[in-house]
Amino acid sequence: PKPFWRQAWRAQIPHERSPCQQARFDAGTMARVLAKCAALFLTAAHSSALSFDVAAAKNRPVSKVITLLKDMMKQLEKEAEEDEEIYDKMACWCETNDKEKTKSIADAEARIEDLTTKIEELTAASARLNTEIKNHEKEVAKNQEALDKATAIREKQLAEFNAEEKDLLESISALKAAVTVLSKHHGGSLLQIPRTHMMSVAATLQYQLRKHSSLLQGALTPSERRVAAAFVQAPQDYFDAAPTFKQSYAPQSGEIFGILRQMKETFESNLSASQKEEMAN
Repeated sequence: PKPFWRQAWRAQIPHERSPCQQARFDAGTMARVLAKCAALFLTAAHSSALSFDVAAAKNRPVSKVITLLKDMMKQLEKEAEEDEEIYDKMACWCETNDKEKTKSIADAEARIEDLTTKIEELTAASARLNTEIKNHEKEVAKNQEALDKATAIREKQLAEFNAEEKDLLESISALKAAVTVLSKHHGGSLLQIPRTHMMSVAATLQYQLRKHSSLLQGALTPSERRVAAAFVQAPQDYFDAAPTFKQSYAPQSGEIFGILRQMKETFESNLSASQKEEMAN
């Protein structure tokens, strides 16, 4: 059978404890139980001492029990102090660990809340950006279509410019050749020019007047047009050996020379304007 003081001590210990409650073991309670036990033995010893005179020899083992109980009490008090120290350490650890864990949980919950808010913000931003991307894609497609049309128009304009430039260069070159021919006989009658040269100048003048009639609309006066038309229509009338009625009224080389120079300058001016416009584009 277990000693009654141990049973009494265990009766004061809760049956179910948490880890921290287990660490908070009440050493003082155990000490008080042992003190009560010692008091009971001391009372019994005192009672025995009153009758010591009668049966002192028979009650002597009680003193040994009292000494044993005192030793046990000292040992238990020492262990209680050690347990109290361990308890203080455990309580400090539990308190510190509890604070740290509580703070970590609070920080984690705050972090989760922040991340949740951030996710919602980013989701809304993603939806907005997706909508903007779609709108930009439509705008880019529209701009690309407009660019393709503008490129096609520009290529057409460039082709037209190249053709016009080539044509004007050829016309200027032809008129320059005609002016060169007439400049050798400038100041005299056209009868001094060989027939082949005269026919070439007339053909050049006729071709340029017909091809660039709109360009020459304001470059030549009506009088100059009549002179040019008369020369183009009958250049052969000016190659007879004897002067005729027509030759007496025929234009001299100076008039045709001036018309050709005016046409050449008009073509050069128009070419220069076209080239400047093309450079600006």
